[in-house]
Amino acid sequence: MPIREEFEKREKSFISSFGCRVSDSRGRQKAEAPCPIRTDFQLDRDRIVYSNAFRRLKHKTQVFLSPVGDQYRTRLTHTLEVAQMARTIARAMRLNEDLTEAVALGHDLGHTPFGHSGETALKEIFSESFAHNEQSLRVVDVLENMGRGLNLTFEVRDGILKHSKGYGKIIPDDPDEQPCTVEGRVVRVADIMAYLNHDLDDAVRSRVIRPGQVPDSCVKVLGATHSERATVMMQDIIFSSKVCDGEFRLLMSDHIYSAMTELRAFLYENVYRSPVVHEEFVKAKKILSELYVRLLNDPKMIREELVRIELADSAYKDKDQPDERVVCDLISSMTDRYALNLYAAIFFPSPFV
Repeated sequence: MPIREEFEKREKSFISSFGCRVSDSRGRQKAEAPCPIRTDFQLDRDRIVYSNAFRRLKHKTQVFLSPVGDQYRTRLTHTLEVAQMARTIARAMRLNEDLTEAVALGHDLGHTPFGHSGETALKEIFSESFAHNEQSLRVVDVLENMGRGLNLTFEVRDGILKHSKGYGKIIPDDPDEQPCTVEGRVVRVADIMAYLNHDLDDAVRSRVIRPGQVPDSCVKVLGATHSERATVMMQDIIFSSKVCDGEFRLLMSDHIYSAMTELRAFLYENVYRSPVVHEEFVKAKKILSELYVRLLNDPKMIREELVRIELADSAYKDKDQPDERVVCDLISSMTDRYALNLYAAIFFPSPFV
């Protein structure tokens, strides 16, 4: 019996009835022969880790643009912290850890350079409907693997698409806003837990805020250190979640939920919208906007950049994609440093030697 089949049988003994066993997956968009060793969710995880988009996350902004300090988070380290928290929660709840990890590792693959300022720029110059979660799904469905996509399972794709919550409720009431699996919902909450902790950590490190500015009510309830806050948040959702009307619901105690909501509001007001961060984001938006216009008016440059960034024309052949869509894919695929270097090459004068 293949190792994969043995593992799928063992899943039935340790995964909760509310978890998603790989044998219950809705499958892939294109049928393919199963791996003799790895389950479909394990294979999805590996495809994401080995993708170009995943590697590029190491040079994409989390909050602080192109930080010099080695200790600041990037989009890649954020992703790894989300995956760690999500797996810890999933293991305690007897959910499918492989599915949870695959969704967590893939959730930000479509994020733009320069963090949310890049996303805002593309909303303004490309389409109001642009969203990084939808772009992440486009990455795994269309752009990766030289236009063939990664052909991931339905559950992983659904979790990637529905991981984003904007500034809405930490745990939404509307089931249509949530992933179809409990594992996907765990990633959605773990994403918030991760950024609340590490963005606060980086904000203090950068001196954008001082430790004493953090509301006392948040410190008393959640803790004063990254480790304390992460532990409190994870333990609370693990022990508060329960079965209601035959459905497993992720829940948090009122005092922890309120403290997290207050901490998020504090970060938005004092970090994300702070003059120091906002001024750099304005510059980043200007860079991406000017790159977008320049590329849109130079088809030759578009083709050259597609090759350099390994998207290739094959992602667009026979799909009747307008140039605006192609340039949007190019921009969103760039790392911070790639965008900065391309901008300098186009708009800065070259010195004579």
